[in-house]
Amino acid sequence: MSPSSESTADTATTAYGATTATTAPAAGHEITIVLPANLHARPAGRLARAAAGFTSAVQLEHAGRTVNPTGVLAVMSLGATAGTTVTVRAEGPDADQAVTALADILANAE
Repeated sequence: MSPSSESTADTATTAYGATTATTAPAAGHEITIVLPANLHARPAGRLARAAAGFTSAVQLEHAGRTVNPTGVLAVMSLGATAGTTVTVRAEGPDADQAVTALADILANAE
């Protein structure tokens, strides 16, 4: 999917159509992953630690629910199981790296 926002050094247009002033370009990125295993405590902890290391706003979505993945309990509350899809979204200066890192953790969950 294409980035969810357009930006310049002076303004950014969000996916909702609102324009906000910004000093740095905002970037958006999204990946959908089919889980190879249930999203239990171990991969949820790995996701939370990884997500906390990025400055971009990151979200996980599963079955119509969206959570901030910086909290283990929030990630586990999604109830995502093997064979279901999880969407990783990020918006900010390191969005591509954040989405790639979290998608890798999800794709290799055991």
